Amino acid sequence: MENGHVKQSSGSEKRITVHDCAQSGDIDRFQMLLQDNPSLLKERNAFMSETPLHVSASNKKTEIVKFLLEWKGDDKVDLEAKNMYGETPLHVAAKNGCNEAARLLLAHGALVEAKSKYGVTPLMLSVFHSSRTEDCSIVETLLENNADCDATDDEGINPVDHLSKIQESGKLHDLLHSHQEEQRKKRLLEACSKQKERMDALEKELSNIVGLDELKKQLRKWAKGIVLDERRKAVGLKIGTAGRLPHMAFLGNPGTGKTMVARILGRLLHTVGILQTDNVKEVQRTDLVGQYIGHTGYQTRKKIKEAEGGILFVDEAYRLMPEERSGRDFGLEALEEIMSCMDDGKVLVIFAGYNEAMQRVISSNEGFSRRVTNIFNFNDLSCEELANVLHIKMKNQAKDSVLHGFKLHSSCTIDAIAELIKTETIKTQRMKMNGGLVDIMLNNAKGNLDLRLSDDCADRDELLTITLEDFQAAMEFLPDCPA
Repeated sequence: MENGHVKQSSGSEKRITVHDCAQSGDIDRFQMLLQDNPSLLKERNAFMSETPLHVSASNKKTEIVKFLLEWKGDDKVDLEAKNMYGETPLHVAAKNGCNEAARLLLAHGALVEAKSKYGVTPLMLSVFHSSRTEDCSIVETLLENNADCDATDDEGINPVDHLSKIQESGKLHDLLHSHQEEQRKKRLLEACSKQKERMDALEKELSNIVGLDELKKQLRKWAKGIVLDERRKAVGLKIGTAGRLPHMAFLGNPGTGKTMVARILGRLLHTVGILQTDNVKEVQRTDLVGQYIGHTGYQTRKKIKEAEGGILFVDEAYRLMPEERSGRDFGLEALEEIMSCMDDGKVLVIFAGYNEAMQRVISSNEGFSRRVTNIFNFNDLSCEELANVLHIKMKNQAKDSVLHGFKLHSSCTIDAIAELIKTETIKTQRMKMNGGLVDIMLNNAKGNLDLRLSDDCADRDELLTITLEDFQAAMEFLPDCPA
């Protein structure tokens, strides 16, 4: 034999390939070929499009498998290379009961849940082999490496289902069923733990929403449904996938918290798995409507794309459908573009605006009323609710806020603030401003604190504490609202 060629009796020469060596286990010749040409590491054979690792792993040539996995050259062996059937080296090792090769592959990081062209896992193939040979060692190896007994192929069948078609009892049957039960118990415990974390996160976010009991109830229902579906899947139950995203309309006056709730909603729905991201893209008519024919569609699609995976929040949505239609209005084109994307599950749309104006849009557009089935009314905030909002805002000041680090004096109880708002404002002011009233009160109170403190004040606590006196002074500078 010279240079990888062997003389045959007829005098002709047969070229010995790297795949021939991998199949026969000729380690010396295999090493020589690879050292002469390292690119053969990833060479595919003509018949099955398999690499040398496939061939050696499926023929129990563990010495060659080990050599390939420990190869020190610049190129590394591809553990997840797939043959013409989409099978990795671990698949073919499992299919042929090559237990030692499988152990080596798994020890070097081969994916135990790799799927072939038809969604078949190595465990499924090992089940077929073990049922024929009554040797369960390859199955045991994969299970020791956490192979999933509930993983399904493209037909929705898992390894235990596959075995049940072949045999109803025996060592292999007992082995698979016991591991399946253990895995389900473990997944159930993990799902329950995750459920508690998600529901705790939900309640923490909901604590920042004042009022809106119906919305909170709906959010809890959605979140509970998601986490319970995870429990159902954890114990092997086959359930349907989630349907259309819950598109919504928020109806209410300015300052009632519609935008804030949309942002909280983005975080919540992302946390419980309904949305891919917590991104909330806020838009108005001016962001969507163009100046010429064809521009509106482009503008609107661009904004929808920016919101993909999260929420598109359309504020003052009624402006897309003018009350009096005179000639062509591009707002309708924008609205139709938005509604056309609401069925594909890529973005959740929230329309927001004044109650009466939004009711007109809902009642006059059949496509809107069919797609937007979750309508929530944001009522004007009471004095007690405004006081609650003030306390919540003080606790959650962003680092870039002028009020970050400040705190309320013990005299600024919710009851005291509520009474102050009730006596120093009129209903029209509260209805027109709602949460905006709280922002003005906080900024004015901080300003009064600054004015009140003496130049030589050195008390650290006093420098950061807003008192009821500051809020009383702040009420003198509220803007007037027409009756």
